Amino acid sequence: MAAGVMGVPAAAAASRAGSTPTGADPVQRGLDALVRSDGVPAALASVKERGHRTRTYTAGVGDLATGSKVPWDGQVRIGSNTKAFTAVVVLQLVGEGKIGLDTSIETYLPDLVRGNGIDGNRITVRHLLQHTSGLPNYVPYLSDDVRPYTPRELLDIALQHDAVFAPGKDWQYSNTNYVLAGMLVEKVTRRPLAEGLDRRVIERIGLRHTYFPAHGDVRIREPHPKGYYQESPGSPLRDGTELDPSWAWAAGQMISTNSDLNRFYTALLSGDLLPAEQLRQMRTTVPAEYFGPGARYGLGIVSRPLSCGGRYWGHGGSTTGYETRGGVRGDLRAAADIAVTTQPSDKGVMERVDGLVDMALCR
Repeated sequence: MAAGVMGVPAAAAASRAGSTPTGADPVQRGLDALVRSDGVPAALASVKERGHRTRTYTAGVGDLATGSKVPWDGQVRIGSNTKAFTAVVVLQLVGEGKIGLDTSIETYLPDLVRGNGIDGNRITVRHLLQHTSGLPNYVPYLSDDVRPYTPRELLDIALQHDAVFAPGKDWQYSNTNYVLAGMLVEKVTRRPLAEGLDRRVIERIGLRHTYFPAHGDVRIREPHPKGYYQESPGSPLRDGTELDPSWAWAAGQMISTNSDLNRFYTALLSGDLLPAEQLRQMRTTVPAEYFGPGARYGLGIVSRPLSCGGRYWGHGGSTTGYETRGGVRGDLRAAADIAVTTQPSDKGVMERVDGLVDMALCR
C-alpha cells in the first residue's frame, strides 16, 4: 500500500443528468455534508427512478494529493456486494438441478469442512448463503500484511477456530460462508468463479464496468477515486487504492460502479437473473440487525425498511478504502447506490449514508 499522509479538502461537488439545481438537490447536499462535516475524501451516488433517467452525483476530490476531480460514476471496490453476485450464480445452478439448496456442503466438497464443532455433513448450501452455518469468520485472523491468499488458505484459517453455533440455530455474518460458496461453484462447474460471474451475470445483463479482478491484480482498471484508510481512529488518511483483494475472494473481491450496481439489483429483483422459485428462496429472510434496525438477510441479499413504507433490497460492502450502500425498492420504482472513499471509524457517518439512500429511494 502507498502510505502518504493526507489531509481532507474542502468540498467540491457536482451533479449530472437532471434539471434540479445542484444546491437544491437533497442527494447532492447530503454528499456535500459527508465531505464537509464528516471528513470523507469523496462521495459518489447514482439514483435511477423508473421511467426517468439516472442522476449521477459526486462530491469531494478523487485524489487528496492532487485535488483531482472525482470521476463521474467512477469504479470502486464494492466489497460484500460481491456476495449477492456469488449467490446468484449458486442459485442459478440450483435452478439447473446441479446444486441442492438443502443438500450438505459435504456432498460437493467432501472431507473439507471439518473442525471443532464443525461438520460439513450438517451445513447446507442454504446455511452458507444465509449466514446460518455457524462457521467462524476468518477475517479477524488474517495477518496485518496484505498478501495474496488462496480460497483454501482462507478456509483453513477459519477452521482453526470453534464453531460459533450449530448450523441453522442462529445467524452471524461470516465471509467464510461465501468463500465456501465460491469453492462450490468451481467444483460443480469445473470452471473459475470469475468465468461464471462474467458469463452468468455480468455479460448477461450488460454490466460494462463490473469485474472480478484476476489473482494478483491490485489495480482498478477504469477511472476511479482513490480509496483511503486509517491505521487507527484519528490517524491520518493513507492511500489504500491498490491492494490484492484475494483476501475477500467470493465474499468481497469485485469492482463496479454505482450505476452498474443499480442495474444489477434492479435486474435481480425484476426476475432477469433467476427463475421465480430461486428468487423467492433468495428473498426468504431471517432477522439480521447487524445491518441496522429492521434489517433481514435472505440468500446473499439484505432487506431493509424504508421510512416511506415498504422495503428495499441490496447488500452493501465494506473494504479497504471504500464503503458502498444502496439497493432497489421492492416495487422497483427506484434504485440508488452511494459510495464513499474511506471506511469511517465513526459509525454515525455510515448511518448518514444509509439515511441518504433511504431519502433517495423515498422522494
